[in-house]
Parts: sequence; structure tokens; C-alpha cells
Amino acid sequence: MTDVVALAAEMLSIQSQSGQEQEVTEFVTRWLVKRGWNVSFQEVASGRGNVWATRSAPNGPPAGSVALSTHLDTVPPFLTPRLEEGRLYGRGAADAKGIAAAMMAAADRLVTSGENRVQLLFVVGEEKGSDGARAANNLPATSRFLINGEPTESKLASGAKGSFRVIVRTRGREAHAAYPHLGQSAIEPMLELLPKVKKLKLPSDPVLGEPTVNIGVIRGGTEGNIIPAFAEAEVMFRIVSDVEPVKKQLEEWARGVAELEWGSHIPPQHFHTVEGFEIEPVAYTSDIPLLGRWGTPLLFGPGSIHVAHTPDEYVDVEELRASVDTYEKLVRTLLGQGDGVASPVTAGKKARK
Repeated sequence: MTDVVALAAEMLSIQSQSGQEQEVTEFVTRWLVKRGWNVSFQEVASGRGNVWATRSAPNGPPAGSVALSTHLDTVPPFLTPRLEEGRLYGRGAADAKGIAAAMMAAADRLVTSGENRVQLLFVVGEEKGSDGARAANNLPATSRFLINGEPTESKLASGAKGSFRVIVRTRGREAHAAYPHLGQSAIEPMLELLPKVKKLKLPSDPVLGEPTVNIGVIRGGTEGNIIPAFAEAEVMFRIVSDVEPVKKQLEEWARGVAELEWGSHIPPQHFHTVEGFEIEPVAYTSDIPLLGRWGTPLLFGPGSIHVAHTPDEYVDVEELRASVDTYEKLVRTLLGQGDGVASPVTAGKKARK
């Protein structure tokens, strides 16, 4: 049997920042080939690519199978893995190499028992544009269900908030700061406008809850003795509704004061769940919206998003071991012709209890 903690630690020891995933994909490929998997490498960019693993079947991967998928890239900087007081620390321990190791161990256990209707899809680039997932959606997927892996604290996610980036710009007229009446500040109207964005009554959702907003970046001016002619802010919304009502409110909010540029948009998601599992929505986005051809989506993983991307990223060892059992149980349940699978509507009702 695969020791998932040892496997995860070995993967954590490999540096794999977004754009530099080649070594970890080679490691995963060798591990799978050694255990009899049919492995396809899908090149995404030079030296970078996705790993798709299936079991033998006369006409390719068995139809109606379940795909386990997560990403192999991490954010910088690299953190040397260590095992300490029941926790496995290291970059990717929670997001998401620990998850990948648990999926590999669960899939290997399934095929050892004779169940070949399971696939593995490991993508690159999730932390920086998701170019791997975009490419993977062009593969001839045959899976009926997709279990995507992100750190959900070992709960099935009932859904995920969407995201919407907006750039806000205000303009003025430069002048010598000793004579401000000769110019027009672009920063002052921006400072008056931004606090009001958190008071907007944006649409909510009974499962996903309330939307949130983060004013992430502010730029403006050139020198302390020059009236600023330009200011810009980047604002990120975590939305729970269609984006059009949000745009309309923002247009009214900025009218006559600022210019708006619409940025990237990922719609909110409602996921399928399985009876008997604790469920809870998450606020972050994943690759799921970009993998529409891979089947009905579920989202599950050990670890917490609250420690991901931090200097002390870790996953609890016992939780990591338990997740192997959970992935196996989820796959077997989903393969049972849908028994125990709750629709997004049912999931929403459970989440409101």
C-alpha cells in the first residue's frame, strides 16, 4: 500500500512554481507508469504539460468513469518540507501536492482491488492563469464525474463563489502643488469613491452567502509636489450571482467620477455532493469552470485554504491519510450509478440547515 505521507513529502521536495513544473510532472509520470497506468503527457508550453492517466480498456478510458484532478504547480517561494507534531509542512502541502498524493494513493488502491473506472488528471499553471486546465478541456475526456482537489478542510464543497476583477480610473490635471487651485487631483475623488464600494447591495445567494470585495491595488500620482493627474485601483469581487447585475451597480457607483475597465470573470459554481458528507461552500475559485468536458463536478480536499500560500503551509497527517479513504469512498459511490449523489438544489437545502 502507498504511504501517502511519504509520497506527499517526496513531491513537496520538488520545486514546482507555476511555469517550472517539469520535474514534478516527470516524477508523477514515472510513479504512475511503474504501477501500470497508461500515461499521456499533454504539452501546454515548452517543457510544461498536463499528466492524464487511465487504465487499460479496449477503446480507451472506460466511459462513465470518475476523474480525480488537481494541480501540481505552487506559488513561490519554495519551502523545504518537514514533519513536525503531526503536521506535514511545505509549499504545496495543502495546495495542492498533498491532495495529488492522496488522489494517487486512492486511485492505486482502487485499481488494485479491480476497479479500473478511475482516471487521474494533474494540470499545471493553476496558480497563474490556469493554462493547464484550459488545455486539458480539449482532451477526449470520458469521465462522468470530476472530483477536483482543493483544500476544503475535508468537506465537500456545495459551491464556490465566482470572481470579478475591475479596474477603476480617475483623471485630473497636473499643477504645481503650491498652487493646487490650478490643477485637479485624481487621487481625491478616488479616495471618496472607494469606501462606498463596500456599501453596495450586491446580489446574495442562499448557498454561497454574501459577496465580498477587496481593494487590492492603488496607484496614483508622480511626485509629492505635483497635483496628481491620474489614479487607478484594482478591485476584486467574490460574486455569488450573474455578473451583469454587479456591472450595472458599479456603473451607477462610478458614474461621473471614474472610468471602469472590466477584467477577468469566473462565474460562481454550485457543485454536486454525496449523501453522508459534511458540506460547506468555499469563497475561492478553482479549475472546475475550465474543465466542463470532464463531467459533473465535486470539490474536496484535505487541508485548509487559510494556510495555503503562507510561510507555514501544512496539512495534518491524519487528515491527509483519511482523505485517501474519502477519495476511494467518493469514487465508489459515484460509480454506483449515481447512488447517493445529491443535486445542487439538494446540496443547497442541506447547506441552509
